[in-house]
Formats: sequence, structure tokens, C-alpha cells
Amino acid sequence: MAYVINEKCVACGTCVNECPVQAIAEGSPIYIIDADKCVDCGACAAVCPSEAILPG
Repeated sequence: MAYVINEKCVACGTCVNECPVQAIAEGSPIYIIDADKCVDCGACAAVCPSEAILPG
């Protein structure tokens, strides 16, 4: 199951470069994860300073 970004996201962009499959994109107002691309590795969640990324 893909990871999701919740409302705690502060749109800092830290997670974007950590994603090995480029599944994270800038949204409005928070970043979004493309569930079809996400490989459930958790790299994004590990670096999120606001703990806004959780398993879906």
C-alpha cells in the first residue's frame, strides 16, 4: 500500500529527492504521492521533519 502525505505537511520538499521512483510531486498546498508509482519503501517518511508521511 502506498504512503500518503497528510495535512501536517509543511511543503518543505525534503521528501522529494529521497523517493527512488519519483512518486512525490508538489501539490497545492501540500505535496502528494502518486500511489501508482510508490513502491512502499518508506524513504520519504524517514526524512519528513513534520512526520506527515504515513503508510496508506
